[in-house]
Amino acid sequence: MTFRTSSSDMLLVVDVQRDFCEGGALAVPEGKAVVAPINALMHHFDHVAITQDWHPAGHISFASSHTSHNPFDMIELGYGLQTLWPDHCVRGTSGAEIHPELRLDPVELVLRKGFRHEIDSYSAFIENDRQTPTGLAGYLRERGIERVVCAGLALDYCVRWSAEDAVRLGFEVVVMVDACRAIGTQPQVDKAIEAMRADGIDMLATGDVVRGQPG
Repeated sequence: MTFRTSSSDMLLVVDVQRDFCEGGALAVPEGKAVVAPINALMHHFDHVAITQDWHPAGHISFASSHTSHNPFDMIELGYGLQTLWPDHCVRGTSGAEIHPELRLDPVELVLRKGFRHEIDSYSAFIENDRQTPTGLAGYLRERGIERVVCAGLALDYCVRWSAEDAVRLGFEVVVMVDACRAIGTQPQVDKAIEAMRADGIDMLATGDVVRGQPG
């Protein structure tokens, strides 16, 4: 399938940060492998935005902030169920930095999320309380963006939540599966992909992309 880009597309690169890549505090298996395909994808898009997890120390999503809990435990918070994570992407630390091999020259917007101490934020659009917007939807609408093309880390968490929220907010959405990596097991990943497809999200590969004409 050929996917032709247009000037109303935005490539949204999700959380390609040191802590989510090999050797990081919350490493996604083969996380660094997304860098090369994403860099290649950038050549095909007029508009590129990236997200960056940017947590304060002692963030509510850190297991270390909750007595008697361990990383990957699930707890109930005021806004619902929350997975507890190892401390990661603490703002101002090297782990929070964008991976140094990711191209930044085409990037128009760096959206920082998860910076509110009491709310986690997987989605690039709406925080985990499912009420607090990040402002990305308004930015995209004002720029005339109609279709969001997602890539990055992790497929079964922040990429999925971002893609599903984008659909709910009225955008067309595509996920470049080979430019993503996941945290969960293969059955969990398959379930996530199935759920996104059920929401009308197209699953494509970077080899399908052809740069369209402006306009």
